[in-house]
Amino acid sequence: MNLPLFVFYMLAGVLLTSAILVVTARNTVHGVLFLILAFVNAAGLFILAQAEFLAMMLVVVYVGAVAVLFLFVVMMLNMETPQSRKKIKSYTFAGLNVGGVLIAELIIMVTSWKPVSEAYNLTMAPMTFFKGKTNTQALGNLIYTHYALVFQGAGIILLIAMIGAIVLTLRHREGVKRQKIKNQINRRPKESITLVDIPTRSGS
Repeated sequence: MNLPLFVFYMLAGVLLTSAILVVTARNTVHGVLFLILAFVNAAGLFILAQAEFLAMMLVVVYVGAVAVLFLFVVMMLNMETPQSRKKIKSYTFAGLNVGGVLIAELIIMVTSWKPVSEAYNLTMAPMTFFKGKTNTQALGNLIYTHYALVFQGAGIILLIAMIGAIVLTLRHREGVKRQKIKNQINRRPKESITLVDIPTRSGS
């Protein structure tokens, strides 16, 4: 076994193990740490595939920003409250149904998938248009020309997911003053400013 093949199996094995531990870990902080480990090993696989730009983006964006942000959010939020446990139990049945449907679809897709013999000849066909260019330039040309709409659509999906996460985790507490921009704009100076006539020599 040569060295690149050994490194591939090592990185792939650690990646699969850490991905399983992300789902099965009882502690959410440990789950995020295993997620960071999975991202780092995936970056190693990209380097083996000579996709250095994707590896760098995976480490800088996902490991350096997204996963660390997840870690800080998980550490700040109190995830072990009795109310959260009740909500998790109430959603268990629906989650199992959705997960079962997804697993069934994956099994059907894997068992019924048959590669076409002509597909192997087309795997390296797109690279003929990018001779003499680095993988960063080739990737940029593909994303911002042929797949520009798909790229923008992925950004919109991520934005919707972020808004949904904010709405789901928003907590309304009593006695907390919130900013009401409409009332601030419509208020009058007489309602917000009070003139007090202080007699002379009465101040301390």
